[in-house]
Amino acid sequence: MRDYDDLIAFLGEWGPFQRLIFFLLSASIIPNGFNGMSAVFLAGTPEHQCRVPASANLSSQWLNASIPLEERDGRQVPSRCRRYRLEALRNFSALSLEPGRDVNLSQVETEKCLDGWEYSRDPYLSTIVSEWNLVCDDDWKTPLTTSLFFVGVLLGSFISGQLSDRFGRKTILFATMGVQTGFSFLQIFSTSWEMFTVLFLIVGMGQISNYVVAFILGTEILGKSVRIIFSTLGVCIFFAIGYMLLPLFAYFIRDWRMLLLALTVPGVCCVPLWWLIPESPRWLISQGRYEEAERIIQKAAKMNGIPAPETLLDPVEVQDLNAMQQKAILLDLFRTQNIAVITVMSLLLWMFTSIGYFGLSLNTSNLHGNAYLNCFLSAVIEVPAYVIAWLLLRTLPRRYSISGTLFLGGGVILFIQLVPADLYLLSLILAMLGKFGVTAAFSMLYVYTAELYPTIVRNMAVGATSMSSRVGSIIAPYFVYLGAYDRFLPYILMGSLTVLIGILTLFLPESYGNPLPETFQEMLQVKGFRNRKLTTKIDYSTKNELNDKNLITQL
Repeated sequence: MRDYDDLIAFLGEWGPFQRLIFFLLSASIIPNGFNGMSAVFLAGTPEHQCRVPASANLSSQWLNASIPLEERDGRQVPSRCRRYRLEALRNFSALSLEPGRDVNLSQVETEKCLDGWEYSRDPYLSTIVSEWNLVCDDDWKTPLTTSLFFVGVLLGSFISGQLSDRFGRKTILFATMGVQTGFSFLQIFSTSWEMFTVLFLIVGMGQISNYVVAFILGTEILGKSVRIIFSTLGVCIFFAIGYMLLPLFAYFIRDWRMLLLALTVPGVCCVPLWWLIPESPRWLISQGRYEEAERIIQKAAKMNGIPAPETLLDPVEVQDLNAMQQKAILLDLFRTQNIAVITVMSLLLWMFTSIGYFGLSLNTSNLHGNAYLNCFLSAVIEVPAYVIAWLLLRTLPRRYSISGTLFLGGGVILFIQLVPADLYLLSLILAMLGKFGVTAAFSMLYVYTAELYPTIVRNMAVGATSMSSRVGSIIAPYFVYLGAYDRFLPYILMGSLTVLIGILTLFLPESYGNPLPETFQEMLQVKGFRNRKLTTKIDYSTKNELNDKNLITQL
C-alpha cells in the first residue's frame, strides 16, 4: 500500500514545478504581512490637545496658557484631554490680567475638550484617531479596533480549514484573498468608526484564511524535504517582506485612506496567480476526483521534464487509504491527565508567545525615534529570527531552543525599564532584540506541537493551539494601551509572561530525534513530562482497547 508521497516520488523534490509553486504561494502571503500590522499606522495616535475656538476672544497670552501642563514620561507637557475653563479665561483676558503673574493657574478650574481637539500633522497627516476623535474618553476604541481585527483572525482560522476541506484549497485561497483585498478597499469609504471596525474584522477573517489555506496548499503539493523549508522559511520570510513594505508605504502616504488604497494594490496583482497555481491533488483524491488530480500531476511531470507512469492513481488503492484514516474529537486532547497537562501548557505557550509577538509589533509606533524606521526594523529583525529558528530546529532539542529564545526575548524586554530615559537608542536595540527572540520562538511552535501529538489528533492539536495564539493577539493591543499610563508597564507584563512561559516550556516532553507518535498509546508513554523512547510501536485499534485502559489506569 503506497501513500501519496510515494505516488508522486517520480516528480523529484525541487523541479521547475515545485519551484513555481513554492514562490507563487509564498508571494501570495506578502499582502498578509502589511494587512496584519496596518493598524500601527491606520490607528496611530498623533499628538493632540484641546481646541480653543477663535470665538473665545482670548488674548495671545491667555491663548498660549489655555492648556494646563501635566507630567508624562518625566516631562511637563500640555494636557491632551483637559483645558482651563474658557469662561474664567475670558474674564481674566477682559480684565487684562496676565497668567502666572496676576493669576495662579493652579487655582483655575479645568474642563474637558468641549470643542474638540487639535492634532499634530507630524508624523501622520490623518489617521482614524484624528478622523473620529478616538482620544481621551474614547481612547478605548483604538485598541478595540485592533482587537476586533484579531477577533476576525480567530474566526477565520476556525472556518478556513472547514471551507477548504469542503470547497477546495485553490477556490478558498483566492476567495479569501478577494475578501481581504475587497473589504480593505471598502474601508476607504468608511463614514464612522463603527463601519471601519466591522469591515476591519472581516478583513481579519480573510487575512488569516488566506495565510492558512496557502500554507495547507503548499504543504500538500510540495515534497517532504521542500515542505519543511516552505513552512518555516518560505511562508514566514515572505510575510516579513510584506511587513517591511508597510512602513515604506506609510512613510510616503501619510493619509490613512490613501494608505489603505495603496495596500489593496498588491492584492489585485495576485489575480493572475489563479491561472498558475493548481488545486491540491491530495484534496482532489480525497473527493474522488482522480482524473483532475492525474492531469495536474502529469502537467507537473511535463514541466519537470520527467515521463509520468501510465497508471498514476489506482482508485481502489486510494479508497483503501482513505478508509484507514481514523477520526478523533477535541476531547482526545485531554484523554489522560498527562496529555491534558501537556495540552494546557501548550495552549498557554502559544497564547503568551503571541502576546509578546503582537504586543512588540504593535508598540513600534510608541517607541522613541522615527515610527516608520522602528516599524521597518521590527519587520527586518524577523528575517534572521526565522533563519535562526530553522537552524535550531535542525540541530538542537526543541525545549531548549524554544525556552532559550523566550528567555532571551523576555529578559531583554524586562531590562528596558532599567535603561535611562535619555538612552533611546539602547531601548530601541533591546526592543528589537526582544522581538527577535519572541519571533524565533513563535516560528518553532508549529513544528514542536506537531511532534508532540499522535497522527490522529495532530492537525486538531495544531489548530487548537493556533486558536489560542489568536486569543493572545486579541489581548495584545490592550498591553500596548497600558503604555499611555506607564511607558514601561507593557514591557514589564510582556517580559514577565514571556520568561514565565519559557520556564514552563522546560517541563514539556522533548521530541527532537524521536519518531512522530502515531497513536495515543505511544503518547501515553510520557510520564511526569519526560519523553521515553519506545522499543515497540503499538497500533491503535479497537482490539487493544483493554490495554489502553490499563495504561490510563497506570498514569
